[in-house]
Amino acid sequence: MNPKHPSESLTILTDLVLPSETNPLNNLFGGELLARMDRAASIAARRHSRRIVVTASVNHVAFNRAIPLGAVVTIEAKVSRSFKSSMEVFIDVWVEDRESGSRTKANEAIYTFVAVDDSGRPVEVPAIIPETDLEIQRFDAALRRKQLSLLLAGKIKPAEATELKALFL
Repeated sequence: MNPKHPSESLTILTDLVLPSETNPLNNLFGGELLARMDRAASIAARRHSRRIVVTASVNHVAFNRAIPLGAVVTIEAKVSRSFKSSMEVFIDVWVEDRESGSRTKANEAIYTFVAVDDSGRPVEVPAIIPETDLEIQRFDAALRRKQLSLLLAGKIKPAEATELKALFL
């Protein structure tokens, strides 16, 4: 199986915030943003694996800035690292200023997907070869996040979390 670059999975979704998608403060519902991010991330994971993918976890979400009614929202998702059958997808959310057109990062998230066959059994996915400095940073951090998750779930022993230990030694 040939490795791929994160850019090959890049998915960009752009949409407008409509009144039915806002809370009483006229900002995009958090749940609506989560759903949009999940769609973009699933497309990115599918592009990387060329398989059916299922959301395994939402590892991190940062709602750093409210997204107002009428705003143009762009969600950029790409696979930051792949493991045996799982893929970490990093998502950046941008808001475009209606008058100037300038973009500001509003939110970010990290989702994990698993590639499965038609019976729902996990299947192997291609490795990732990061190219840019940001891709390398996210690639390296993904292993630490995975080890932390496994450690907290009791699936590995602290001694096996070598990347985490390296942060403190």
